[in-house]
Amino acid sequence: MTTPPGPHDPYAALRVPDFRRFILFLMAQTLATMMQAVVVGWQLYQVTRDPLALGLVGLAEAVPFIACALPAGQLADRLDRRRVCLAAMIVLTGCATALWAITRADLLRPDTTWMVYGIIFVSGVARSFLQPTRTALAADLVPRELYVNSITWRSSTWQFAAVAGPALGGLLLGLAGATVTHAAASILLALAWVALFRVATRLYPAAGEGAAGLAGLLEGVRFVRTQPVLLGALTLDLFSVLFAGAEALLPVFAADILHVGAGGLGVLRAAPAAGSVLMSVYLSHRPLRGRMGRALLWSVVCYGACITVFGLSTSFLLSVLVLAASGMFDNVSVVLRSTLLQTLTPRHLLGRVAAVNAVFIGSSNEIGAFESGVAARLFGVVPAVVVGGIVPAIVVGLIAWRVPALRRLEQVT
Repeated sequence: MTTPPGPHDPYAALRVPDFRRFILFLMAQTLATMMQAVVVGWQLYQVTRDPLALGLVGLAEAVPFIACALPAGQLADRLDRRRVCLAAMIVLTGCATALWAITRADLLRPDTTWMVYGIIFVSGVARSFLQPTRTALAADLVPRELYVNSITWRSSTWQFAAVAGPALGGLLLGLAGATVTHAAASILLALAWVALFRVATRLYPAAGEGAAGLAGLLEGVRFVRTQPVLLGALTLDLFSVLFAGAEALLPVFAADILHVGAGGLGVLRAAPAAGSVLMSVYLSHRPLRGRMGRALLWSVVCYGACITVFGLSTSFLLSVLVLAASGMFDNVSVVLRSTLLQTLTPRHLLGRVAAVNAVFIGSSNEIGAFESGVAARLFGVVPAVVVGGIVPAIVVGLIAWRVPALRRLEQVT
């Protein structure tokens, strides 16, 4: 591995060649995923005109993701992490190609949406293996002293792609249609596979450590339970995004509330990531120093407040601005949580602990999308989002009370 420059170099992690290749893989894969999310959400809502149909996308992905995440984490600690990621990427590329084929054949109708949910289910299985393995692999590419720097760049790369992906997806959807957008996503996933393939294979001498069988499978869970600060940070993410996630309902806002069409949907989907990119760049040059626990707690409160304002807004400009602000606050939480995970976890447990983290994130994002769809069906879209944005403040109060170590956390090293 290339010897990194000094710790104050904001580009230190990017000077490691394999990490640069990993960043290219992450960018292409995220671009494709975000483009696909835009077009699938738009297609389903145009066909069904039902917000619950959007929530079912989250459920279809969350069920296999949560079911397979812990076995995937154990696999990531016992096999070549790069090869596991490559195999998962092949499945994701196949799923994207299947969505393209369905769209090209004009098979999507109210009575055939099960095909889309079936494909999403399979992609959820693949993603359950990709996400924890990808996290563990990223930690193997840089020395420990560059963990914080590499996490910041990974986050900013993901968020940059999450800005460009929805914007590009909305643009292609509006100008060229769903078929071209699905084709572009498939090509990007194939390019991501090539970039990851060029990352050098690594041996894991510690891979055989720890218990085997069911005991080994649950080792990551037991470790997280012994780390109250990490568990508190994960719980914050779980319940905050579970109730305050408005992303699944954005097609409804774009079509029926803000009246901005497919192009506007792309902008709305990109806005949180745009704010997160700005925060990531700022943190890469001015990392947080001191009172990190308080910063984490307040960032979650502010995130929820932004979601509440978005739910009340009937102005497209205001909606974009508050979504961008929500992305800025969310990025603080992402960087701190990821840093805690990598610095507190022994290397031979990284895959399993990353799998536990993935279960929390998968629960909050995908099941949160389902919860949003159900709440929107029962109470209306606006009340569901507004009330959901209030929940994070309640969760923060409970975590600050029950986990004082997180509230008093000064520095992550």
